[in-house]
Amino acid sequence: MDGVSVLLVAVIITALAFDFTNGFHDTANSMATSIATGALAPRVAVAVAGVLNLVGAFLSTTVARTISGGIVDDKAVSLTMIFAGLIGAILWNMITWLAGLPSSSSHALFGGLIGAVWVGSGGDAVRFGQVVEKIVIPAIVSPVLACLTSLLATYLAYVLTQRSPSEPVSRGFRVGQIGSASLVALAHGTNDAQKTMGVITLTLIAAGVLGQGSGPPWWVTLSAGLAISLGTYAGGWRIIRTMGKGLTDIESPQGFTAETTATTVILVSSHMGFPLSTTQVCAGGILGAGLGRKLAEVRWGVAGRIAVSWVLTLPAAASAGGVAAWLAGRGDIGLVLVAGAAVAAVSGMYALSRRKPVHADNVNQTPDREAQQADSAAP
Repeated sequence: MDGVSVLLVAVIITALAFDFTNGFHDTANSMATSIATGALAPRVAVAVAGVLNLVGAFLSTTVARTISGGIVDDKAVSLTMIFAGLIGAILWNMITWLAGLPSSSSHALFGGLIGAVWVGSGGDAVRFGQVVEKIVIPAIVSPVLACLTSLLATYLAYVLTQRSPSEPVSRGFRVGQIGSASLVALAHGTNDAQKTMGVITLTLIAAGVLGQGSGPPWWVTLSAGLAISLGTYAGGWRIIRTMGKGLTDIESPQGFTAETTATTVILVSSHMGFPLSTTQVCAGGILGAGLGRKLAEVRWGVAGRIAVSWVLTLPAAASAGGVAAWLAGRGDIGLVLVAGAAVAAVSGMYALSRRKPVHADNVNQTPDREAQQADSAAP
């Protein structure tokens, strides 16, 4: 196998590795509220989300085409640049996962690719008009739209059920959450799995395997769907805790309205070819659900940290992708150095996460409650 073929295989494997991190980083999007309200047991929730992510990957390829031939000039992209961009995206995903912040995996991917292509081929190779139209504007509009819609839906849900017994209402909404959370997982697969499909398709175009403007082959769709579904099943428990318990205390009517709102926004954007951040949409929906319930507490400090991570994601991933592209452009030694540094960084972050592990058994505990339990258990 010649050098280009080895690099091609390495880039595809790295793309699927990113897809795996996308899965566990974004599991919270579809299942955090259902886990928080008890509508689904944690491990059942991630299993359902994993299966539906795989199904969703086969429903459309519109977003994949936007990435493979939209935000950068595919004629100016090399395998080395794609590899570097993916490394930048993976590193930012891992940093925010360790911090328990639901940042956008999508924007990490876009940022990594933009930074790598900018360094590798210059600013002319980045289609900034498309970046603004397809990424920046949806990033601003979609969470605000989801927040406002969820706020109104939550308010109406409580008004319409205020004279009904609380327990049957809660039980009914928990049953409804099973369906609404499943739809979010399906929509997530439809939108997010396509992003990796687009990257792999861009890789195959850059290597000359596919012609300009080609869509993803069937095996790309299958492999991307499997990777994100396996990552989803792994469970991003740290971010699930932040989304389900960190922003606000979620009741079943709020969970149902937040999930239904997110599904609608994501599916409409997928149909239009907008590769928006499902994380931002779902977080906006949860925030709106918190604001829509009378006397609900919204933890604005947590919301502020999440917002800062959103603002930093594109430039941070672009910087990481640009540095990786510069090093990888030095030749084989540079490529090995980038790969080795990435593996070491990911391994180190995983080791740090084991000091205070979050898992299915403690995901619904807030950090304060965990600390109190630890103090009471101490001799």
